Amino acid sequence: MLDIVDMLNEYSQDIQDDIAKAAEEVAKDGANKLKQTSPKRTGKYAKGWKVKTYKGNGFVKSHIHNSTNWQLTHLLEKPHAIRNRWGSYGTSTPQVHIKPVEEECIRQYQREVENIIKNGG
Repeated sequence: MLDIVDMLNEYSQDIQDDIAKAAEEVAKDGANKLKQTSPKRTGKYAKGWKVKTYKGNGFVKSHIHNSTNWQLTHLLEKPHAIRNRWGSYGTSTPQVHIKPVEEECIRQYQREVENIIKNGG
């Protein structure tokens, strides 16, 4: 017969496993959305979105990053000073594509975790 402690540990482990799966799925969905919504001048930047997942004892972290042109993420998302070919200065027009996907992933992950906890794993 199982002790109550063993039952709670098993329940806790099931919830942790399900939350880890949800984190990976949400991150993969986010990377796919970024591939679709990223600026596509050559297509290389849009194809570069990848997911890296770190797992440890009691935690999981999924990280979406651009593996091909990581330096462009900030330049495309935020306005910055530019100079045209005649030497005059101006400001670039931001192409916001990361922030909406980030916000959607956060909402989706929160919903998934709430459902997992409510349903008991």
